[in-house]
Amino acid sequence: MSVQRRRGQKATVFLTHDVVDARGATQARTDMDNAVEVKAAFIPQRSARAEVPGQQEIDVYRMILTHEIEGLGLNCQVLWRGAYWDVVTPPSYRHGTRQVRHMSVDIRERP
Repeated sequence: MSVQRRRGQKATVFLTHDVVDARGATQARTDMDNAVEVKAAFIPQRSARAEVPGQQEIDVYRMILTHEIEGLGLNCQVLWRGAYWDVVTPPSYRHGTRQVRHMSVDIRERP
């Protein structure tokens, strides 16, 4: 495991589960009851600050974590630095030796 992920920051990942709605369609929903504690590296990607009232602030970070988490994907949420973040990109798996193998996702702070 890389130094950044081994000494990384702690975060809680809320994975998804399938729910059947009233129409019989299956939807992926965030499962707030089952959480996975991870250590991850966070890299700022882009941000936009609100300059006028009514505009929205956007903070996007890339979260690099171990490849062993099953079920990580869109509709998942992350609790990091006291705020909830949405996973906005599908996980990108990076293969390599055991020390460098990882997944990365982009997360955006919830408004």
